[in-house]
Amino acid sequence: MTNRISHIDIDQTGLAAPTPAIEQERQVAVFDLLEDNTFTIASRGDVTPPEGPYHLGLSIREKRLVFDIKTEGGDGAGEFHMSLGPFRQVVKDYFAICESYFDAVKKLPPSQIEAIDMARRGIHNEGAKVLQERLGGKADIDIDTARRLFTLICVLHWG
Repeated sequence: MTNRISHIDIDQTGLAAPTPAIEQERQVAVFDLLEDNTFTIASRGDVTPPEGPYHLGLSIREKRLVFDIKTEGGDGAGEFHMSLGPFRQVVKDYFAICESYFDAVKKLPPSQIEAIDMARRGIHNEGAKVLQERLGGKADIDIDTARRLFTLICVLHWG
């Protein structure tokens, strides 16, 4: 399939070193993303974007989230700059619920852990939907791809 991401680079320049838990989340998200994703660059007017698979670079530059997309041959396929504002609250909520979840795993019964995990998944889905909306008109992604990319956005917000 050509409408997909085949490689991902996360630019962590200037960011705080991730905790082991954050690094684990990043590795799992990258692995899952590369295993199964859909990513289609939207046409702009009468300009048809180059076909994938794509290499995706994720970074934060000048307080903006940057998607730098290249073809497998290294040619530029698109670059999207998005304000981080729409992500701030959901990322903050996601980190807070993850912290509650990790604490709960250590000391609460399974029924309470499950309730916190359901809330965590709900906030994760909310972040994925924000990402899909922000990419509207630029790229189309399915909900699973959006969830995995949201996890990587959270890694970029860390610190």
